[in-house]
Amino acid sequence: MPEGDSVFRLRRRLEAATVGARVRDGELRSGNAAGRSLAGLRIEGYATHGKHLLTRFDDGTTLHTHLRMQGGWTITRSGRSLPTAVRETARVRLRLDDGREVWGLDLPVVELVATAREGDAIGHLGPDPLRDDWDAAEAARRLSRRPDRPFVAALLDQTAVAGLGNLWVNELAFLRGIHPFAPIGRTDLDALLALAARCLRVSATVPGMYQLTTGDRRKGASHWVAGRAGRPCLRCGTRVRVRDEVQNDPEQRRTWWCPRCQPVPGTVDVGTPE
Repeated sequence: MPEGDSVFRLRRRLEAATVGARVRDGELRSGNAAGRSLAGLRIEGYATHGKHLLTRFDDGTTLHTHLRMQGGWTITRSGRSLPTAVRETARVRLRLDDGREVWGLDLPVVELVATAREGDAIGHLGPDPLRDDWDAAEAARRLSRRPDRPFVAALLDQTAVAGLGNLWVNELAFLRGIHPFAPIGRTDLDALLALAARCLRVSATVPGMYQLTTGDRRKGASHWVAGRAGRPCLRCGTRVRVRDEVQNDPEQRRTWWCPRCQPVPGTVDVGTPE
């Protein structure tokens, strides 16, 4: 699933390619304004909040979209088209004044709102480390409201902190030496949030550092624990464990951890060395 840094980078690409362009023709193909023509509108800018993308037009409306697991955006050059099968998944189509087309593909969330009412769409979200209004103290306050909640579930809750997805939550648990199912109240929230903000910002803005947590770009070595079930921990050699996601339970996604580097609180779990 795309995380906050993924959507931030998408926003930057769309900004560079389309801000200031006018829509020659195009429409919304799903959502609360399905069938609405966007012809004549100018793209004024983009914003993100967590995993949500906001596309702002000059008529005072904003297109709110979310990629979830399957969505994506692409731009085709003038005179080029998408394959029919791909084109049929389009939920947003914008043909720009220079002939290029912007496609929002297989987007599960497509919502047109007044720009002045963007809060109706994203006001429930917690502070976002990639926004200028990032408020670490407020994020810590929200996380501390339920101190017994498991670390991974607490950080995946977008109403507490926006933008952290499964990859970052697992990697942050490792980097802080925290068992993923330990109560969130057992960790130093200020230190955790400072690290989370730094990681997301580097991933979102530094070339070559996208979701690279170990500093090693070699295949299979870019993450400490995420996706490494059964393989040796890159720090201590203990086999990385995994707990599979629980169907229909959003708080039980697939979780990876090193039992030696991230022991259960109050125990010493030496794991199985390689």
